[in-house]
Amino acid sequence: MSKADMTQKNLAIVVVTYNRLQLLEQCLQKLEKQTYPIDSLIVVNNASTDEVTAGFLDSYTGSLPLTVIHNKINTGGAGGFYTGIKQAHQLGYEWIFVMDDDVFADSRCIEQLMAVAHPCMIAVREYKDGQLVERAAIEYNLSNPFYLNPKRQAVSDKYKNRDDMPATIEVDNVSFEGFMIKREVIDTVGYPEPKYFIFYDDVDYALRARKAGYSIKAVRDAKLIRQLPFDQQAAINSWKAFYMFRNLFHIHFKFGENVLVKNKPYLLAIGSIIVYGVKLRSWRTVKEVVKSILCAKRL
Repeated sequence: MSKADMTQKNLAIVVVTYNRLQLLEQCLQKLEKQTYPIDSLIVVNNASTDEVTAGFLDSYTGSLPLTVIHNKINTGGAGGFYTGIKQAHQLGYEWIFVMDDDVFADSRCIEQLMAVAHPCMIAVREYKDGQLVERAAIEYNLSNPFYLNPKRQAVSDKYKNRDDMPATIEVDNVSFEGFMIKREVIDTVGYPEPKYFIFYDDVDYALRARKAGYSIKAVRDAKLIRQLPFDQQAAINSWKAFYMFRNLFHIHFKFGENVLVKNKPYLLAIGSIIVYGVKLRSWRTVKEVVKSILCAKRL
């Protein structure tokens, strides 16, 4: 590969979108203002049904070299990131930055990541008002069976303000909202697992990368602004609950470091059924918990 080809294959951005054209337009506008050159923008349109997203992408007139992948069916965030990362990797890009359409990159976000150039990195998220909301785990513990949640402490639990953070901090997991990955990691670890559909595909990938010997750094000065609030309770009260429970259980089955942790999902399921059934009378959630524990090992 010539030096010119290497330059042109340096950085690809992958954005996954579904029925959020207004956010997508603003997301791409922010990417167009990056101070670091972007060699390719790959947008995965996850079978949007709004009748406008596809047309916008097909007639894009912005400044970035755009490749559009129109999925025929909605494969969820997991399938979208699998498709986009696979495309960028097969095209030969050295660095791949992945994000949803509801996070906007500060103009120097990519520049700050590339100044660190660690094989696995994440940008640090905040809300529009500046509140730090980076939920990547400083500790993700799959060895202690007594921890109900393996995420022991998130970045935003330890640091209330961005200025309180060191320039970089090692984290145990990532979100695919602002994940930068070097080609060598994909060569070693492979692609994300699309079967998760939504939730925990990024956790799975981080655990696989760390198992392969790669550490992950959160880069303080690489800023992403999240446009929508996190609302876990709304997800639990919707069809998303199945994927949230199933995939969390599967993470324990797959990565649990001892027999007790590997079997903890059964206790978690029983506890969830008691809480959501007996206490909260949320029978829909109970149904999703039962279905998810029955499906988790077969994922």
